[in-house]
Amino acid sequence: MTQDIPHSAEATARANGIDIVYDTFGDPSAPAILLIMGLGAQMITWDEEFCAQLASYGYWVIRYDNRDIGLSTKFDNAGTVNILEIVAATQSGQSVEAPYNLRDMADDAVGLLDALEIQIGHVVGASMGGMIAQLVAIHYPSRVSTLTSIMSSTGEPDLPPPSDEALQILLVPPPTDRDGYIEASSKAWNYLNGPRYQSDENRLLTRIGNAYDRGLCPDGVNRQLAATITSEGRREALQSVAIPTLVIHGDADPLVPVEGGIDTAEAIPGAKKLIIEGMGHSLPDELWHHILEAIVEHISQR
Repeated sequence: MTQDIPHSAEATARANGIDIVYDTFGDPSAPAILLIMGLGAQMITWDEEFCAQLASYGYWVIRYDNRDIGLSTKFDNAGTVNILEIVAATQSGQSVEAPYNLRDMADDAVGLLDALEIQIGHVVGASMGGMIAQLVAIHYPSRVSTLTSIMSSTGEPDLPPPSDEALQILLVPPPTDRDGYIEASSKAWNYLNGPRYQSDENRLLTRIGNAYDRGLCPDGVNRQLAATITSEGRREALQSVAIPTLVIHGDADPLVPVEGGIDTAEAIPGAKKLIIEGMGHSLPDELWHHILEAIVEHISQR
């Protein structure tokens, strides 16, 4: 029963020179699973029930706020970035400096492992979190037991772009008043879910409201987006990854088209691939059992 799974209070760790807020599910003596969330998404986007179910298989599950989001350190001193200028410069082949890059965020993840005295763990990343997880596997292979990359990509420029509607969600910030933020974010998630699967509406609205109450940082989201845009593609580097890898992707993903997941699986030697028909850019409740079983089957082999 997942209600019996221990769930810690939120805590703060000093990692890679910044403060990272995290919480945990399960027994700290069990093998660790580090969950890394995506662009602009707080750690609570990994739903509590999803985390508890994962921990119920006998793992210590850790989720955390990336830098510049939620309750972790904000890089306000870096100022505001102009995403449209960065996109234009990148497309014209110019070199662009962002306040930080995805490698820095991978260093954050390993810093959190250090702070929690985890020598090696299973690393699971979603969307931008999958990109960060890939970089952890590339640069810190001794710290990663298995890698799971969900609805993510190698970041190569020759891959299909997001749909026009998904681009609007990326580039147009939601309202800053609570009701407006909840309404806009709910519409965005329902679109990203894809046509077949929808999240439980009460669960979704509660999560969005909780994210608002924990604190918004629109400039931080833009800095994360700048890090994603300006970071180099990983296709070549992933060819050296010898860590057992599972790639999960929906074939109806409007934000990171399924070709990104396929490219990731093809780049990593021996990677397993799970393409879920009708799944968009989310982890809908209906699919939790399917996704959790795939992850557990993958990591239990190590």
